[in-house]
Amino acid sequence: MSGVREVHVEDQRAERAAGGKREVRWSVRRKEEMVLRLLRGESLDLLARETGQPAGRISAWREGFLAAGREGLKARSRPVEDRELAEAQRKIGELSMDLDIARALLEEVEHRPRRPRR
Repeated sequence: MSGVREVHVEDQRAERAAGGKREVRWSVRRKEEMVLRLLRGESLDLLARETGQPAGRISAWREGFLAAGREGLKARSRPVEDRELAEAQRKIGELSMDLDIARALLEEVEHRPRRPRR
């Protein structure tokens, strides 16, 4: 548990250095510890009070963890516009590949010698 304590100490130092005014990002290890405590049956409300984190945020960490394991705790949610842009770019790439294939097939058909009609 000393590794976990070191993380807490680092977080506390960062908070003091910031004058306690800005929100300090929690380490993945610390988030993971909270999620595991939830999964072991500890109360969400009690954890929220103990940590000073909103219950909704801790619950989101749990959902992210359940969806993607430890990597889910690292992910920051992207704005809707970013997700829509990524989806549009994916679709453009897909359509571009389809167009390249169609052009290659058309070129192949155009360059084939024609068989004489009987």
